[in-house]
Amino acid sequence: MPSTKPEQLCEYLSELLNAHQIQDYCPNGLQVEGRRPINRLVSGVTASQALIEAAIAKQADAILAHHGYFWRGEAAPVVGIKANRLRALLGADISLLCYHLPLDAHPKYGNNATLGVRLGLQEPRAHDDGLMWTGSLSESMTGAALRDLIAARLNREPVHIAPVALAADKIERVAWCSGGAQGHIGRAIDLGVQAYISGEISEATVHLAREGGIHYFAAGHHATERYGVQALGCHLAAEFGIEHCFVDIDNPA
Repeated sequence: MPSTKPEQLCEYLSELLNAHQIQDYCPNGLQVEGRRPINRLVSGVTASQALIEAAIAKQADAILAHHGYFWRGEAAPVVGIKANRLRALLGADISLLCYHLPLDAHPKYGNNATLGVRLGLQEPRAHDDGLMWTGSLSESMTGAALRDLIAARLNREPVHIAPVALAADKIERVAWCSGGAQGHIGRAIDLGVQAYISGEISEATVHLAREGGIHYFAAGHHATERYGVQALGCHLAAEFGIEHCFVDIDNPA
């Protein structure tokens, strides 16, 4: 089996995901360096302790995650949970590679691109540097029917907020942005769609959906961001001839 250095994967991913050109809230790329070459890669949404332990059990050489460490504004001391995670990674010589907004935005392997494919949305179009997408349903449907479709495709029942005034409960065009993008509902309204899908929901989102004349679906931060990192891991496996396994750590949020 060929051996791949962590730096090789990072150089390739940086170019593929255009990581150096995207302003983010965390460092993208190699966050924790392991000493050994990468032959076995584990991917997951968040570099939690559970994902690290799963990677150790699978004898992985590296972890590829969407949510990593060292977020802007967080406390700097390496204590508590942060210390436990880093101790486990360094003790096992496992590298940690993380890509946040660059993975959200990629037109093929990104969270938004792959979420659109998962939901069967047609004529997808990226807006706002790839962080907001629009597309069409294969056929018009009611809000309840779209809720059921999302639940079936993501294996998770979404929170559905319907607008107050329904001239006709008919959804044809949808906007979406994975993860914690409930604050972009105003942008979705401006795009003239009948429904907006993101991961999380906040108190204000309910009123904006009801008053803005748009169906809103909170499909889960984790659930909407499972597919990009999987697709990227599979691509790396094919490109570099390494083993890849996605580990889905349950998260209801």
